[in-house]
Amino acid sequence: MELKGSTILITGGTSGIGLEFVRQLTKKEVKNIIITGRDLDKLDKAKKQFPNIYTFQSDVSKPTEIEKLYTDVIQQFPELNIIINNAGIMRNLDLNDSSMDLENITREIAINLSGPIRMNHQFLPHLKTKKSAAIINVSSGLAFVPFPISPVYSATKAGIHSYTQVLRLQLKKTNIKVFELAPPATETPLGDAFEGFVDSKQNMKVDKMVEIAIDGILKNKVEIKPGLAKILKFMSRLAPNFILNVMDKTIEKAKAKQV
Repeated sequence: MELKGSTILITGGTSGIGLEFVRQLTKKEVKNIIITGRDLDKLDKAKKQFPNIYTFQSDVSKPTEIEKLYTDVIQQFPELNIIINNAGIMRNLDLNDSSMDLENITREIAINLSGPIRMNHQFLPHLKTKKSAAIINVSSGLAFVPFPISPVYSATKAGIHSYTQVLRLQLKKTNIKVFELAPPATETPLGDAFEGFVDSKQNMKVDKMVEIAIDGILKNKVEIKPGLAKILKFMSRLAPNFILNVMDKTIEKAKAKQV
């Protein structure tokens, strides 16, 4: 996949993996980089850091905002040909907690799963008009082995993995290449809520992870699994419950120490 001269839209581009994509893509002779996010202050901060990017305030969990984003972006950037669905949240959830209301329990589904599906559905007709186009869906190594204290997040990433496989099949006769990036645990703000439960020393540096991702896109590697993500997928087939049980025991020990 050629990135030179492309116009790329990145959801959740104000921090973590999204912002690192911005940092590295600015060095790849990309024509335009567009980022979205819910927080206007964070968008402004990213714009100050990278003056040549374009920002749009938009929440992927809200269909009306996706529709508006499409109208605004296509009007200003009709050459848009690549979308990176990166926006996501990850929470430490206890499913025994009955105080959480029904809308709150599915927040991750609205952002992590429904968001990319809706984004792709909205932009697909436009992408089909381009000579070269791509969709990059960011899943997770946890798509293959769930994380015991992030049940809904894990479910959304497993859903994105399955959805991306079928999207790729259904678009095989089009000019749109469909990639899945499944990061391992990575040094980003997403992991802040899990301090004390996991060994952060094993997290992959975000710059290294994105470097591998971009290299995979350039080489048309449709399923990109950096670092431990590749091991998680292998173990999910070889011994599907082994790593899950190991992680569960590790977390139980961490919880006991916090009491």
